[in-house]
Amino acid sequence: MPDLDFRSPRLFVDAPLGEGQTVALERDQSNYLGNVLRLKAGDSILVFNGRDGEWRAAIAGRKRPDSLTIERCTRPQDRLPDLAYVFAPLKHARLDYMVQKAVEMGASSLQPVLTRFTQVSRVNGERMRANVIEAAEQCGILSLALVADPVPLERFLDGRDPQRLLVFCDEAADVADPLEALRTRTAHPQGVDVLIGPEGGFAEEERALLLRQKQTLKLALGPRILRADTAGVAALALVQAALGDWRGPGR
Repeated sequence: MPDLDFRSPRLFVDAPLGEGQTVALERDQSNYLGNVLRLKAGDSILVFNGRDGEWRAAIAGRKRPDSLTIERCTRPQDRLPDLAYVFAPLKHARLDYMVQKAVEMGASSLQPVLTRFTQVSRVNGERMRANVIEAAEQCGILSLALVADPVPLERFLDGRDPQRLLVFCDEAADVADPLEALRTRTAHPQGVDVLIGPEGGFAEEERALLLRQKQTLKLALGPRILRADTAGVAALALVQAALGDWRGPGR
């Protein structure tokens, strides 16, 4: 893991980044830097935009921070593993938590799906994206996970690449060792979709539809029943350990 500067404040900016460029701050960013962090002109922070790497920037502004001067690149842009987190939406704070943890675990995209027993039918995409940015700012992440609009489970399955591995988490699975089961699925050049269902589980017709997918691994997450947000973290950890970037570069 590269050395990261966790002492400097870190801010996402939706603007091109390059040496000598000036980036105007939005009102909430100015308030955060000036009134929350008590920073002033001349102080430096780290900035990223999800495309151009991470840069050190100097704050400018007379009465309050109003712009940044980009000085030097501190880290080049990276790429997230091709790992999609597919989930039945949860309510409010638990959805916020789930999005943040999926980002921290290295998911490259977040896809809400509506199932028969999904308790939440409307998803605030802007709030999800705000949680993606907040998690990336706090954890030194350079690439932002994409946030997709919610779709019915059937439509998601019809539109996905059948060559991708679908890890379908289900308490009814009879897999005794989920980590070993994942390690047997080493050929996944098209990426991995990790699917977590709703609190009420999948309907039988949904299970049948999932098992008809070309590359599906039905996986249990141990002897205990997990809440959906906990199951998401556990499943992503298993996938990253067995198939993802936790194994180190080139493996």
